[in-house]
Amino acid sequence: MDHLLERNEKLIDIGIALSAESSLARLLEMILLGAKEITNADGGTLYSVQENQAVKMEILRTDSLNFAMGGTTGTDIPFAPIPLYGADGRPNHHNVVTHAVLNDCTINIPDAYSAEGFDFTGTREFDRKTGYRSTSFLTVPLKNHEGVIIGVLQLLNAQDDAGQVIPFSPEAQRLTEALASQAAVALTNRRLIEDLKHLFESFIKLIADAIDEKSPYTGGHCRRVPVITMLLADAVAKVQDGPLRDFTMSDDDRYELEMAAWLHDCGKVTTPEYVVDKSTKLETIYDRIHEVDTRFEILKRDAEIAMLRKRAENPAQADRLLKDYQDTVRQLEDDRDFIHRSNQGGEFMRPEDQARIEAIARRTWIDAGGAVRPLLTEDEVRNLNIAKGTLTDDERQVINNHIVATINMLEALPFPKHLKRVPEFAGGHHERIDGQGYPRGLKREQMSVQARIMAIADVFEALTARDRPYKPGKKLSDTLRIMAHMKLDGHLDPDLFDVFIKERVFQQYADRYLDPDQVDRIDIGQLPGYGQ
Repeated sequence: MDHLLERNEKLIDIGIALSAESSLARLLEMILLGAKEITNADGGTLYSVQENQAVKMEILRTDSLNFAMGGTTGTDIPFAPIPLYGADGRPNHHNVVTHAVLNDCTINIPDAYSAEGFDFTGTREFDRKTGYRSTSFLTVPLKNHEGVIIGVLQLLNAQDDAGQVIPFSPEAQRLTEALASQAAVALTNRRLIEDLKHLFESFIKLIADAIDEKSPYTGGHCRRVPVITMLLADAVAKVQDGPLRDFTMSDDDRYELEMAAWLHDCGKVTTPEYVVDKSTKLETIYDRIHEVDTRFEILKRDAEIAMLRKRAENPAQADRLLKDYQDTVRQLEDDRDFIHRSNQGGEFMRPEDQARIEAIARRTWIDAGGAVRPLLTEDEVRNLNIAKGTLTDDERQVINNHIVATINMLEALPFPKHLKRVPEFAGGHHERIDGQGYPRGLKREQMSVQARIMAIADVFEALTARDRPYKPGKKLSDTLRIMAHMKLDGHLDPDLFDVFIKERVFQQYADRYLDPDQVDRIDIGQLPGYGQ
């Protein structure tokens, strides 16, 4: 009775431990080792039932042979899954494990060498090679809450207190069946959690794919920022001294940050395509540069018509009139080419170039209705005179609003405890440590380390990206020079950027993801703020 009570207490302890285990591999191992313990079995195997109608070995242990495979051992099990049905479709009742699954029954065999109805050829061959004697077997199916068999627990060679092999007793069988029931619940719960986690991750990546479909210029960004974020976060977690020495990350912390990085631009699903994809200054739903070209052609045609009419009236002035016409055409073509160059956008547009746009706009042309119109409309002048990039202030506000949409979307989601900080991490990547960022104007001390890490990752990816419509991807040296200035200007966190530079996180990413033409030699001492 004392021995039975002791086994019952072990069963309870194992059940409590099973409910707390979060690793599927450790959970499987715990089930098998727990069953071996309460039955004093020398060996055992835990099988899973596969969707392809086969049972697969997951964990294999035999103590007396010091034999351990699967689970946390790192040693793969070389044996092929056992089919539940033969090639002819007939059920496989010759194998003990498959028979237990097919008949939903426990099988207790006192001695495999005298058992009838099952094929133990493989077992006997194993015994012959190893000198082992596989005698008693206890095979118990594992059923989930829906009554579906999800696995099989098979124990080998029960032992008495003297270490002699004995059959599995009725008490040992009942304890094992009780454990199998608890184990099935724990396995089902863990697999359900894993399935939900996989669904969550797939949904997140679906959002990135949706943004990719909507705009090929930002979809790649959504996939690359998580890579940079995690490279930098892992480097920061290894820092042993300085202001970041206390920053650590558990597995849950890493997962939370990675999910935030995947979701950091989810609000872009609300941003109009014509703004996201605006590759030139005059582009809306289409590029209005073609309308401007047409007006220039009209002016050239009008100039030609006027010249021909004057030559007809004053033949003696033909040469002068032709020269004036050619000068006019050259000037028109030069102005048109200048507008084309201005339309491309860039890092900076000089004030004198903006003044020239306004002067060109004052030219007039006559439309089909006979109305006199300026060569460039006010809206076209406003767009062409954008000092940096291709977006007007209003369009930039539309773009910037994606982060507000991101925060609103994420804060509306009922994240579980281990993901509660996702909105804060994802929503802070456009803030600046000097408080001049958006949307909330947060300062460094108001932001988490993770949000500041994502800000660096976001900028680095944007500068090096080769798929933006308005610029080529920058070389590594140019990117780091710009970011070093951003650090000095109060944009990027100086301590995190120091780790990014000194631990050469940028190089890890560049070697894997950047075009070789972008990866030039980096002399850290030549970067602003890093010289001697």
